[in-house]
Amino acid sequence: MVDRRNYAFESTTPTVHEDAFVARDATLVGDVRVEPDASVWPGVVLRGDVGTVRVGAESHVGDTAVFHASQVGERVMVGHGAVLNDATVETGSLVGINATLNSGATVGERSVVAAGTVLPDGFAVPAESFARGVPATVVPLSETSVDPEEIATAYSSGAYTDLASRHEELFE
Repeated sequence: MVDRRNYAFESTTPTVHEDAFVARDATLVGDVRVEPDASVWPGVVLRGDVGTVRVGAESHVGDTAVFHASQVGERVMVGHGAVLNDATVETGSLVGINATLNSGATVGERSVVAAGTVLPDGFAVPAESFARGVPATVVPLSETSVDPEEIATAYSSGAYTDLASRHEELFE
């Protein structure tokens, strides 16, 4: 038997695609969906009790990140220790290490939220933007040297999926 901590909540149980990687010590509660080629690393908590938690295809959730009623699209990187509370991150975006996305925060497609950034309640990061600071300020990506596609190619286009497949004991 697989030693994962998957818990039903009011008769709704987590769903993990057979091609996804979820660490044995990640905790999944209730309405949680982990899609193909996604990875959920050690210590992550995905709690779908008051709303759905979705980890899109080819998305990667770093160690000890916490999602409560939050959703990330495809090819999203979420750094270690990030906290998403009732937040949405759209396709091709990056959320840095220890960033916090508060209730109702949204991150548009192909955007970057820097490490340690705090998005206040209801804060919207437009598509192709760079957010940083506490509280966050936003500039268009075109005004920075940050390239989210380069980041996605380096990590999401197979490198993290490959890394997960090499950590057999974490994901058995």
